[in-house]
Amino acid sequence: MERDEPEATGSGQRSVRVRVRRYGRGVVQARDLVRSWVRSAPGTHIWLLVIGVTSLVIAAASEGLETFLLHRTSSNIHELNKHPLQSLLISGFWIEKPSSFLFYAVLFELVHANVERWAGTWRWLLTVGVAHIAATLISQEVLLVAIEHHAAPRAMRHVVDIGVSYGLAAAAGLLTYRIPRPWRWGWLVALVLFFATPLVAGGTFTDVGHAVAVSVGLGCGPLVRGRLRRAVPPSRPFSDS
Repeated sequence: MERDEPEATGSGQRSVRVRVRRYGRGVVQARDLVRSWVRSAPGTHIWLLVIGVTSLVIAAASEGLETFLLHRTSSNIHELNKHPLQSLLISGFWIEKPSSFLFYAVLFELVHANVERWAGTWRWLLTVGVAHIAATLISQEVLLVAIEHHAAPRAMRHVVDIGVSYGLAAAAGLLTYRIPRPWRWGWLVALVLFFATPLVAGGTFTDVGHAVAVSVGLGCGPLVRGRLRRAVPPSRPFSDS
């Protein structure tokens, strides 16, 4: 019995070492997978990081400062007239409710990251950028016409108009071409119903913007022609070949 105790102790120590090594390998593999995924969609994750920082700023700000920041970074009629380029650019890096950040983070990983990895960073960025600008300008023009015809209050010139939803709508539209038939048609029908239903029900200027953005995404199909089921290699995230 005296000889069995050291043997049992040694066996237990070896078992622990094996588990530790396996755990270590698992951690390294998980880290490498995350790093590879992030590197394969750099634009998405840089954008998400900036939104995380601005959300922390809003969360930490006083009520007065929060109101100022939300209005100052909006791409509403007032700001577009005073600072057109600045408001168009900055408005896409803020969300109104910091508590929504995790929700948007999930959508970024499901939509933006997949589209960027498949289409390439520059194609994805062009689609999202054009959609954000077009949706903002057209929706605010619709709002301006409504104000001039007394269908909306003049205070709407200063409405808070920030967020990332136009870019998400565009990416969702472009994602249509990534989905193989016949599932593509089901996705397309779902997109049309999701974005068109609010318009039919008498939607807001934001609903107009979403419809414009998803239309731009669908219209950018020629940019990704021939790339169906093809992903950009993780080692070359900026490749457009």
